[in-house]
Amino acid sequence: MHDTKERLSLFWIFALLNYLYADVVALFAIVGSPNLVGAPHLPPWALLGSAVLMEIPIAMIVASRLLSFKANRLANIIAGTLLTLINGFLTFVAPLLGWGRPPAFAEYLFFATIETVCTVAIVWQAWKWSGSEGAASSKPSVRPSAAGIISS
Repeated sequence: MHDTKERLSLFWIFALLNYLYADVVALFAIVGSPNLVGAPHLPPWALLGSAVLMEIPIAMIVASRLLSFKANRLANIIAGTLLTLINGFLTFVAPLLGWGRPPAFAEYLFFATIETVCTVAIVWQAWKWSGSEGAASSKPSVRPSAAGIISS
């Protein structure tokens, strides 16, 4: 796999699956809690914010394949940086400030670390993506035809 568009799209799929499964595991922890009555209820604005955050990697899977080089590179750098910062803040800073449940579950920290490494890899791939590779990947490939082969 040498196409950067394909690689970035694959990284976004990987990140998205980690985000989703971390949330599933967190839900299992809440539902399995003996004091389910006191389980946290998220207000509508928090649910909308979560939906928007999950839509970013979903959209980037497609955007990484369809956008032109410049737009693609910029979108991946912005989206990857944004999700890295938000993930780091929600995982490490917010619990230290008393927002959320301190400390975070070990399994959530595990997923957050993988997610952060993945989004940093996305930013790095997009950052080092050169214009010549972007131009080459957007041109259709030319295959030699059978008529061009000389046989004896």
